[in-house]
Amino acid sequence: MSVPSRRYLSVWLRRLPTDRIERRFGLPGDAPLIVIEPVKSALRVCALNDAAARLGLQSGLPLADMRAMHPGIDVHHADVAADRALLEAVADWCDRYTPLVGLDAPDGLLLDISGCAHLFGGEEDLMRDMARRLWRQGLNARFSVADSVGCAWAVARFGDAAIVPKGEALRALDALPLAALRIGDEIAGALAQAGLKRIGDVTTRPRAPLAARFGANFLRRLDQALGREEESITPRLPIPSCTAERRFADPIGLEADVLGTVEKLARELAAAMERRGEGARLLQVALFRADGKVFRFDAKAGAPLRDPARIRRLFSERFAAIGDEADPGFGYDMVRLSALAVERMDPVQAGLARDDHRVELAHLIDRLSARFGSARVMTLSPRETHIPEFAEAAVPAQMAQAGPDLPAIEQDSFSPARPVRLFAQPEEVSATAEVPDGPPVRFRWRHVLHDVVACEGPERIAMEWWRDEKGRVLTRDYFRVESKQGMRAWLYRDGLYGEAKNPPRWFLHGLFA
Repeated sequence: MSVPSRRYLSVWLRRLPTDRIERRFGLPGDAPLIVIEPVKSALRVCALNDAAARLGLQSGLPLADMRAMHPGIDVHHADVAADRALLEAVADWCDRYTPLVGLDAPDGLLLDISGCAHLFGGEEDLMRDMARRLWRQGLNARFSVADSVGCAWAVARFGDAAIVPKGEALRALDALPLAALRIGDEIAGALAQAGLKRIGDVTTRPRAPLAARFGANFLRRLDQALGREEESITPRLPIPSCTAERRFADPIGLEADVLGTVEKLARELAAAMERRGEGARLLQVALFRADGKVFRFDAKAGAPLRDPARIRRLFSERFAAIGDEADPGFGYDMVRLSALAVERMDPVQAGLARDDHRVELAHLIDRLSARFGSARVMTLSPRETHIPEFAEAAVPAQMAQAGPDLPAIEQDSFSPARPVRLFAQPEEVSATAEVPDGPPVRFRWRHVLHDVVACEGPERIAMEWWRDEKGRVLTRDYFRVESKQGMRAWLYRDGLYGEAKNPPRWFLHGLFA
């Protein structure tokens, strides 16, 4: 069986800086506009719109010379960060065509549309739809589809044919300048000095002299453009395990409509995951607004999930948390539900007489985490240590649902009981004992004097050596005491007599029920 060839779409946003400025300030596209940046202590033109290009201006022209020729032209300073943000926003928007979208900074995108073009009526219809939508957003773009990334890039910037037929890369590249190979100005200048100006001038020449004179990178770029060497793109977003989407001729804007669509898409996702015996642990809803803006919202599940109703309730909580952050504007023309992370989900025997409370609790934890954030829904997890402060750790409740990933520690029935309420920080008390190392007979806590009527201890706990950064020997003697007033407390004496310069101190660490 033959392996189908890859097809790549190169998108060149040829006026990205000026398009961004015109969009931001609402400037007319027919007014000359240039963008300048400092180059070797002089301000030079780095970008210009079509109206400025028709005046004969070019990139690299000094600002002083440009002012002399056209004093009233509109001038703006370059903003690389803003241009990058716009390019990333367009890349996110292009996710509507294929999940394999990579950045080609500073002004291009690369899309792997293999197996996707037929969803839009073919490669030509896909490019026509993309061009129409980008034009509505105020962006000038050129496109090309080819068998290789290099060929698509070269034709989009230097060629005329938008679609290069399969196997026709050599013919499409033959008349293009060598700069179309992405080799840099220095190598292109050296090739021009040798009388080599077009790609067709080097395709039939011996490779060894070319490599010796112009470097191996030149030949690598040539092979990539011709499809002789594989070149892939780096997707900007993770590839989902499975996905389902719905497009609308009339955009939707109501939250109920969005959630209803999410539930319908969840049914499609559930069927696909059930066939593979999987459940989703991380879900994402992508809302594509009609004006090109994209909103993405993630929701985690503590255990593998594929119940459409539960998925809908999960995102209902998520949307309630974000509020007006996802302003629908003129509506969403596409909604996508993706399972970014999946795990094995085997069938289980459900209870016949009553509901499984563990499943309901897990779903409640997921909903609370979606509403308030997983870092705010915590549970206590035991740790393998006898130091009271470190015996338990607060972890996200969704993580605790995993079970096997966390240690299961059972309380030793022969070990002394621990108090129900343990203070975050032990509180110092003044205590009196009959003998220095003996149990307390009375203590004062929060200005109240307590007489001890019953005591059990001591339980000696020594701190682990790796926790003491200053080299001190820390030893505690814990006592469970009951006062005449009815309070049952957990006291400890910090330190031993005769082993420290300062006398030991007493602390109250917790209270029993």
